[in-house]
Amino acid sequence: MAVMIHSKYGYEPLEWVQADARLDKWYKDKKRRAKQHGAFSLEKNKEVRHGTTCKCPKE
Repeated sequence: MAVMIHSKYGYEPLEWVQADARLDKWYKDKKRRAKQHGAFSLEKNKEVRHGTTCKCPKE
């Protein structure tokens, strides 16, 4: 039988704890990158709209 380890999600086998750690690290990195690039900024979304505030040439 596999050794059960107590993690923040309860008692799980070692493989599941390692997989959870990888997923948590991946998710934290995704959130950090999204925040860094302004994915959740409402102000940035307003600036991107063409024809209102963008000074891009119309095609």
